[in-house]
Amino acid sequence: MLNKEFKKKFDAESNTDKKVAIKGDFLFFMKKMDSIENNALIGALLKVRNLEDLQTIKNPKLTSSEKFSDAEKVADYPGGLNSLRQEVANLLYVDGVYSLEKMIKTDVDFIVEKDGTVSNVHAQGDNFTFNRQAEIALYSLAEKFSPAMTKGDPTAYRFKLPLTLTITD
Repeated sequence: MLNKEFKKKFDAESNTDKKVAIKGDFLFFMKKMDSIENNALIGALLKVRNLEDLQTIKNPKLTSSEKFSDAEKVADYPGGLNSLRQEVANLLYVDGVYSLEKMIKTDVDFIVEKDGTVSNVHAQGDNFTFNRQAEIALYSLAEKFSPAMTKGDPTAYRFKLPLTLTITD
C-alpha cells in the first residue's frame, strides 16, 4: 500500500527535482521502517532468550552433557549448509551492524531440537551488533531442520555455524 501511494505521488509529479525528493523521502521512510522492525526483532530476541533461560532454570537436568550425544545422523537444513548460509545472509539486517572493520566474524552456536526447531542461539564474535543480527537471523529461519538421529530416534543436536560479513561502501 505504501509503495502504491509513493508511486502514485511520484508518477503524478512532473518536476524532476521534486521526483528526486519524493524518491529520497521513500527510501528514507523505508530505512526507518527497517529500523523499527529491527528494534522489534531485538525485543523478540530478548524475550525468547529470557524464556529459554527460565526453561533451563526450571529443568536443571538438561545440562549439555545429558542433552547431547553422538548422533548417528547429524541435523541437516533443507538444501544443505549452503542453503542455510544463504538464508541467514538474506535475513541479516546489515544496516543494524555497526563496524569500523571491513570484515567481521562470528560463530553462531545453537541447538536443533528433536522437532527440527532452533533454540538457544548464541553468537560469539568481536562485534556485538553483528552477533545480535546473526542470532535474530537464526531464530527467523523459515524452514525447520531435519533433526539428528540416534538409534532411529530424533535427538537434540548442538550446531555451530561460522559467519563472516564483508562490509562494502
